[in-house]
Amino acid sequence: MIIHENFSLKNYNTFSIDAKARYFVEANSVKELQEILGNNDYPRKILIGGGSNMLLTNDIDALFIHVNLKGKWIVNESDDTVSVKVMAGENWHEMVLWTLENNYGGLENMSLIPGNTGSAPIQNIGAYGVELKDSFVSCEAIRIEDLQLITLTKEECKFGYRDSYFKNEGKNKFVITSVTFSLTKNNHKINSGYGAIEEQLERDAIKNPTIKDISNAIIAIRQSKLPDPKVLGNSGSFFKNPMVSTEVFNEFISKHPEAPFYKISDLIYKIPAGWLIEKCGFKGKRFGDAGVHQHQALVLVNYDNATGKEILALASKIIEEVQNEFNITISPEVNIIK
Repeated sequence: MIIHENFSLKNYNTFSIDAKARYFVEANSVKELQEILGNNDYPRKILIGGGSNMLLTNDIDALFIHVNLKGKWIVNESDDTVSVKVMAGENWHEMVLWTLENNYGGLENMSLIPGNTGSAPIQNIGAYGVELKDSFVSCEAIRIEDLQLITLTKEECKFGYRDSYFKNEGKNKFVITSVTFSLTKNNHKINSGYGAIEEQLERDAIKNPTIKDISNAIIAIRQSKLPDPKVLGNSGSFFKNPMVSTEVFNEFISKHPEAPFYKISDLIYKIPAGWLIEKCGFKGKRFGDAGVHQHQALVLVNYDNATGKEILALASKIIEEVQNEFNITISPEVNIIK
């Protein structure tokens, strides 16, 4: 392994922020990853995968470890289901396309989500009515305190909405090296009732969609709304959709009866953060090189040479305005690194 100094992370984060790491190394195997994690010459270590869920706000005095573990294979199979193990460094979308090429169902609604597979359980990523936990079996991870490779079950991962054990009690204690999914081989569950999927299928003249049709529809929808990070720096949805109590929801909806919402339970409602941000007038607005995307208010963008601090300042301004206007708190979905 080669440890680089003063290494630009511009090509390792989808915001294309030109921040520098004091040190940088690429780990291409579990053994290399264990070795560098156990190296005490670098007291602060930061792990990166696809760089899609992070905002770098400064040059960082730390060792950045790029988790570049590759590979995917079948570990168990029956007539109806297949268990697939995927290494952490595999690109998420490319992995989803691979499952569809093999007619394995379960991940198609999460097509075109940026990032790598290893970071997916941390966020419990999800889209269009489906979350990672729906197909998740287990993951392998290096326990940092003793460098042992262990397996964590679905129950141990404590998945919630864009949340998991790895963001709470397990934060900074593990490095995920692989994820195992249980996918269908036939009798696929078609999830087409969320968002604009049905409208897209109708435009495509598809009445009985396959899992591949669902994926294609979602790719079309996302491409129409979300900028390509290779063209315009961004991290996808910057904010989480807020979950509010019935009391807060009733007050909100009485003042804004036109607002979209999703009832999660008798006690919890989800309100689209994009709608709140758009109503505050931020959609399509530009502040220097930092801005809010013209087609999706959830997405903050780097038009050219915005710094991480400028993106963060815009996010803070949006949070403040939404709070003042609706008395609802929205929070970042991305990991802010200072």
